[in-house]
Amino acid sequence: MTVPAAAADDDGVTGAIEAASVEEVSGASETAEESGADDETIVLRISNWEEYIDEGDWDEEEAIDLDNGVTVLGENSMIEDFEAWYYETYGKKVKVEYSTFGTNEELYTLMGLGNEFDLVCPSDYMFMKLIAEDKVLEYSDEFFDTSVETNYYINNVSPFIKDIYDSNEINGEPWSKYAAGYMWGITGMVYDPEEVSAEEMSSLTILLNDDYNKQISIKDSSRDSYFMALSIYKRDLLTSDEFTQSEDYSERLQEEMNDVSTETIAGVEEVLTEISRNAYSFETDSGKADIVAGKIVGNYQWSGDTVYSMDQAEEDDVYLEFAVPEECTNIWMDGWVMLKDGIGDDTEKQQAAEAFVNFISMPENAVRNMYYIGYTSVIAGNEDDTTMFDYANWCYASEDEEDVVEYPLGYYFSGDNEDEDYIVLVDEEEASRQIFAQYPSEDVLERATIMEYFSTEKMAELNQMWINIRCFHLSDYPVAVWVAILAAVGVVVAVCCRKRYVRVNQYE
Repeated sequence: MTVPAAAADDDGVTGAIEAASVEEVSGASETAEESGADDETIVLRISNWEEYIDEGDWDEEEAIDLDNGVTVLGENSMIEDFEAWYYETYGKKVKVEYSTFGTNEELYTLMGLGNEFDLVCPSDYMFMKLIAEDKVLEYSDEFFDTSVETNYYINNVSPFIKDIYDSNEINGEPWSKYAAGYMWGITGMVYDPEEVSAEEMSSLTILLNDDYNKQISIKDSSRDSYFMALSIYKRDLLTSDEFTQSEDYSERLQEEMNDVSTETIAGVEEVLTEISRNAYSFETDSGKADIVAGKIVGNYQWSGDTVYSMDQAEEDDVYLEFAVPEECTNIWMDGWVMLKDGIGDDTEKQQAAEAFVNFISMPENAVRNMYYIGYTSVIAGNEDDTTMFDYANWCYASEDEEDVVEYPLGYYFSGDNEDEDYIVLVDEEEASRQIFAQYPSEDVLERATIMEYFSTEKMAELNQMWINIRCFHLSDYPVAVWVAILAAVGVVVAVCCRKRYVRVNQYE
């Protein structure tokens, strides 16, 4: 999901754009004529995370046969299938110009450079920023009409996810008015239980433990790393009985974990400085491979990457586990928003954009995307369509009847965690592995909270803090080292000047 980008704006680290020029965004600058579309074809410009949608071309043996009789097989790309489905459903042609981005900040920078998109899928804090800046359109009333058969999103979105989108607001209005969910997850530590204990991994303070010097990697992301370090900075409060048992715990947790006072930022910088000296690396995508290769014993990851790491490790008979910090965890959302600059007043284009969201929310398509990328879809299905829960069973249900434990998923699929229709029987040792990362238990989600959108001024402070962390700490080097460096530079300069002097004088 993440690829490093040097570009940034108010919400990212300042730098030059290296990986995302206008020309490198596939399809972003195509005209309707160049893309093969005629005047009657709706051209829909979509931008999404890299490798974040099924590209098809599955082998036949990859077909997923579910208990409800549905067979899932991605023969064509999701984009090609949508274009065909749209014409069959609405009798109109649509041509999708699909491009990708590596970070939220890269997407925002591309928009600022004049790239026009109709539908994009940033993370929660970025779509909050876009909403606050009045850059997005509201979803139509028709999109939320549950009586319309093709409104797959509203008819199949998890009640757990729907509540998050309905209850979180920006400028006094709910997310759900402007954003439709795609994937979601939490952050935690994937680790090798042969090298480090579950008890040690239960707290983020392990990142400061000298016993694991250069053995744990963290995210090269100002926001994710700030949240992580803030959890350590406020650990005593976050784990106190008075705090965790308060009636307004969720509200207080969200407030504390979005604290960007100048004093707190300074304190977090000190924590991050110490972590940076102890960590194996700051990484955006290499951590999941490093832990599989055994280069590290733990990695602070997004839950979807954790599933990938676990799957890859098991091919070598290495069984990783997932731990969610006892301090708290970030619950994040990626959501689809329609941009005013792209769609404007074009009602046909808006209908096509909403139709795309509905198409990928069709349960069998949600399964395809989950299978391809490893993250968790916001789609849960309903009583009449159990495809999503059957897929969870297909992935994780034990083939044995002994040494199994019940893994309840009612909170996600029906809104009731006591619902016996949504229990997966898993091998006891599997309960802390893939299913735990993909569908965290309800008690874990009680200590999960959202990272909010911060003002431009506060983001500038955070960005400066991050620059301080990611650049060399000059004070870390003793005077003797700097004397030696300056002496070496002096020798190089003297040699270069001597050579130039010789070359000049040999012709005189």
